[in-house]
Amino acid sequence: MKLNNFWLILLAIGAALPAFSGKTLDAIKKRGYVRCGVHNGLPGFSAPDSKGKWRGLDVDVCHAFAAAVLGDKEKIKVVGLSAQQRFTALQSGEIDVLTRNTTRTLTRDSALGLNFAPVNYYDGQGFLVKKSLGIKSALGLNGAAICVAQGTTNERNLADYFRKHKMKFRPVVMESHDELFKAFLSGRCDSYTTDAAGLAAQRSRVKDPASLVILPDIISKEPLAPVVRHGDDEWFDITTWSVYAMIAAEELGITTKNVDNMKKSKDPNTLRLLGVIAGNGKSLGLKENWAYNIIKQVGNYGESFERHVGKNTPLRLPRGLNALWTSGGLMYAPPLK
Repeated sequence: MKLNNFWLILLAIGAALPAFSGKTLDAIKKRGYVRCGVHNGLPGFSAPDSKGKWRGLDVDVCHAFAAAVLGDKEKIKVVGLSAQQRFTALQSGEIDVLTRNTTRTLTRDSALGLNFAPVNYYDGQGFLVKKSLGIKSALGLNGAAICVAQGTTNERNLADYFRKHKMKFRPVVMESHDELFKAFLSGRCDSYTTDAAGLAAQRSRVKDPASLVILPDIISKEPLAPVVRHGDDEWFDITTWSVYAMIAAEELGITTKNVDNMKKSKDPNTLRLLGVIAGNGKSLGLKENWAYNIIKQVGNYGESFERHVGKNTPLRLPRGLNALWTSGGLMYAPPLK
């Protein structure tokens, strides 16, 4: 085959392929807001406050996407979703991105036609029990009734753990975490299991949090990350690097309060992140101040963490694996240049 004919065939194939690139971004710009699917009520991550405004670590990620694309973090529509609803809502186009404490797994990444942005919270599955039971370890739950949410990775993890340790349990399965927690408090279950941060969130709702104990056993890896559809690389890139921008800002010491002064920095990495040195915005199809808008309006990752789930919140979660890599954690941003 002649070389010229070869290239003509490739061009013809390319022309016949669906034009996915930019589809979501174009729709967001035309619509004027980003549609984000979140947990329908998980304090610290996504829950409406007393005035009905959604707040939380996962909601901040949605705000970051709006700030990057539209220049205004408030241009979002939050859609509360159950575990069963979340993937269908994303696949059908009801939402643009899922920012709902969703674990990245091989089958979800491949078989469901999804792409995961960087992890915004590293978690692991644990167990909650009443202090009055005197149980010190998950190994003491042999024969117990355990509340677990339907359609989650927690179901399989629970079965795997008990099978591994040759223990028996009676699952109490429901769709709603709130209903499960009520069942646990009423005594229908001996233990309630979900991601450890979710246990802390539910425990913070009771009058006497000290009456409930999160057992020290962590039985799984739960890397929680925003999710988008396969096939739109531009939108995937924007969500990916928006999360990294928040992490990079914390690495560089850039905060909501000092971001304007940091534009005068002599550090090229800081100047690139804030758009003073141009290039990153063009590469993403955004304005050069996209990351500046995220940091100015939402904050860096550490600010968001401490605001919603940190030591001065009802959840009182330690940074742990969610600390920067420079502090022994797993939060690490590739070079933004």
